[in-house]
Amino acid sequence: MRIGVVACECFKNELEMVLAGETVEEKVYLEFGLHAYPQELRREIVRTVNGLKGKVDAVFLAYGVCNSLGGIADELEVPTVTLRADDCIGALLTPEEYARERKRCAGTMFHIPFMSQMGVGYFEKELTSKMPNFKELGVDLDWYLGIMFDGYSRCLFIDTGIGDRERYENLSKEFARQLSLRYETREGTVQMLRDGLMETKDLASRHLH
Repeated sequence: MRIGVVACECFKNELEMVLAGETVEEKVYLEFGLHAYPQELRREIVRTVNGLKGKVDAVFLAYGVCNSLGGIADELEVPTVTLRADDCIGALLTPEEYARERKRCAGTMFHIPFMSQMGVGYFEKELTSKMPNFKELGVDLDWYLGIMFDGYSRCLFIDTGIGDRERYENLSKEFARQLSLRYETREGTVQMLRDGLMETKDLASRHLH
């Protein structure tokens, strides 16, 4: 039984924890941020998964729907298990808890450990990518962040159990401070990743028969 994993890099630490002790034939982490380019994300996932044909019996596609992946299984040539969540936050909170937190505060910046590491530096890189000469044009990073996060009032750190919680929390607190957001924290879960892995192993086993 050969299984493959294709995942967004934002899940890497959580998946490595879930996959500890498991035999995985192929494992590919795709760059975070492709969700901003829906057609490109879809093409890259189809290309990557179909490239595993003949190498694995089933693939665990660790991605949420991410606005562009609905019905993607129809384009895949390898039996594939997908996450039943809107995005990475929904997968690490559960869709029910995600909806509950959004209802509590619609203007929430959700921080899983991966995102806490990005900090405001990620958005500075994004601005530089869109407008390489933004400083020469007199565009201020704080102004850009103010536009980006207009309407946000809370930063919620989600502990997924990967360890080093204090470091990730401190990074989230600093992000919240820089953007003048209220800081809160709560527990997350990797159960959806565990369930997806088990489902993939079951699918691979059935495929062999």
